[in-house]
Amino acid sequence: MYNVEELTIEKFHNDLKEGLTTCKEVMEAYIDRINTYDKQNDKINAIILINKDAIKEAEDCDKKIREDKSIIDRLPLFGCPLLVKDNFETYDMPTTAGSKTLEGFMTHKDAFVVDKLRSAGAIIIAKTNLHEFAVWGENVSSILGQTYNPYDHTRSSGGSSGGTGAGLAANFGLIGIGTDTINSVRSPSSANSLCGIRPTIGLVSRMGIVPYSLTQDTAGALARTVTDAVKTFNMMVGADPEDQVTVDSAKYAKDDYRKFLKATGLKGKKIGILRSFMGTKDVHKEVNRCMEDCFMILKDNGVTLIDIEEKYDIGHLVNDISLHLWDFKYELEKYLKEHNCKYQTFDELINSGLCTPDIIVNLEDANKIDIHSDAYKERAKKRLSLIEEVKALYKKYSIDAIVYPHQQQLVCKVGKTQAERNGAIGSVTGFPAIVVPGGFSTPDENAPIGVPVGLEILGLPFTEDILIEIAYGFEQASKKRKKPILGHNN
Repeated sequence: MYNVEELTIEKFHNDLKEGLTTCKEVMEAYIDRINTYDKQNDKINAIILINKDAIKEAEDCDKKIREDKSIIDRLPLFGCPLLVKDNFETYDMPTTAGSKTLEGFMTHKDAFVVDKLRSAGAIIIAKTNLHEFAVWGENVSSILGQTYNPYDHTRSSGGSSGGTGAGLAANFGLIGIGTDTINSVRSPSSANSLCGIRPTIGLVSRMGIVPYSLTQDTAGALARTVTDAVKTFNMMVGADPEDQVTVDSAKYAKDDYRKFLKATGLKGKKIGILRSFMGTKDVHKEVNRCMEDCFMILKDNGVTLIDIEEKYDIGHLVNDISLHLWDFKYELEKYLKEHNCKYQTFDELINSGLCTPDIIVNLEDANKIDIHSDAYKERAKKRLSLIEEVKALYKKYSIDAIVYPHQQQLVCKVGKTQAERNGAIGSVTGFPAIVVPGGFSTPDENAPIGVPVGLEILGLPFTEDILIEIAYGFEQASKKRKKPILGHNN
């Protein structure tokens, strides 16, 4: 059987051209890995549903190659098995958002970005698990349960896009997509030694995605390499008439983000280190050790590093400024009513008896607050002030980007709550950020090669080109990605 471990789009396409494999063979190899490691051996529990038509669609791709091999070059994601977080609508599969309250729910249409990715040649291999309604980061849902980290089965896979993250780390698909409202693309990227891209709000449509907070929601790409994440993201960007912010932002989009994959991308860059996003306790030592190594690599490859004096408290940003929980009820109830779902209000969701206990707590908290209140308006003012403050940092220090660990301590143990994730500075402001593999903790009996740690790179709005140069340059200089040792959890 064809070896799909750590497969890249480039190698896949080259092997197709040379007749060394077929789309069907690759799809079957991925599905075999899902059947072996997701439900049987390791029980990673990342996959909600395998696409029943995936093999047939792969066979159709092989037929197209026989008719005209040039199609491989014309469609950037031709034949690529795509893992899709199960809050994206798909015309041929249910969309549960990880909740039994939406079990069997179908809109019979694709989310805008799903349609774009299919049009670029991608084949959905499976829908992936997520933290219920994409609300938090432990990746527990009522539809499937807990997703486990393939590097350390005693830990979460991060979230809320943790099914996509764990699935890509375990080589269950070639590329993947998730959503990010607070940390949710970057958290599983950090926890699973992946690249994850959270774009500027407005570059990627949110239509056809079960909403959480449209103030902060965006879709993003995940992959094992920066190149594959960028190739996926590149095909997601575009104006959607049904999502006005993407129409307004279209003039800022680059015509092709792949051209910023430059091996010399670090040279001459000025980058600020946000030291206040690094903890000082014993629990922070493993992450800090990885970060200091990352900073040295940046410096050794032509980056000027500057310590940012200003201090930010991530807890304050999440608890006192972020609008996610305040938007939650308004956005989700509107969606449920528009689609005539069985449960249409938070009261009905809470009383259904179907949701996990922790999501009920979130639903109850969101049920008590109102987007029309003075308290919401005050938070919105704080958010605007934060945007201007962060912009001022770039001007003050004349920097291209800011770096910090995505998470100040290792991804949480199963049954615990995620702590000290730093992604809110990007999601609250709406600024773009990319996470890349930043190393591993010291190995132990649960984590034979250690627990992954992610470096986050934050930019000003619509500077994805600069972030890609930095992310790719760092990846090529550091080579931090390692595949997990599957089977050690048996």
